[in-house]
Amino acid sequence: MEEIELYLDDARDSMNKALSHLSHELTKIRAGKANPSMLDGLLVNYYGASTPLQQVASVTTPDARTLFVKPWEKGMIQEIEKAIINGNLGLNPQNDGQQVIINIPMLTEERRKQLVKQVGHECEQGRISIRNIRKDTNEQLKKIKGVSEDDIKNAEDKVQKMTDDSILKVDALMKKKEAEIMTV
Repeated sequence: MEEIELYLDDARDSMNKALSHLSHELTKIRAGKANPSMLDGLLVNYYGASTPLQQVASVTTPDARTLFVKPWEKGMIQEIEKAIINGNLGLNPQNDGQQVIINIPMLTEERRKQLVKQVGHECEQGRISIRNIRKDTNEQLKKIKGVSEDDIKNAEDKVQKMTDDSILKVDALMKKKEAEIMTV
């Protein structure tokens, strides 16, 4: 029984990690509002080393349509601009000598629909990941020796319930993000 609980805990942890990964991926999809996380994962050339933007500058949102990127060192402004342009984010940075200013354009209807498709794709990847965790856990449960078939069946039912709950959470994340994108 203890071994079964270990597998169930492992499956629960893995499904929670899959959900948090999906949630993180969805924050990268911009919904037309300025958000500092839009620049997550952007690397800046800092004295020859690729460095995350957050380590060389602060990113703030003074309003819903603007991002300010204020470098710790003024000499980094051009490198930050270059990183934003090369990051293929569809953003056009400008600088005022003190900081980089990014105006977030309004999303067109066509772009909104593309983003909704992208959200759907990310959520489907999350569902696949959760189903794979279920499959792997069920295979591990079947390999346990010295446990009754009823105990294995009960454990598989618990795994299925965890899977169903996790997929409902994925669907909720998807609905929320789609609503956020389609709201003008």
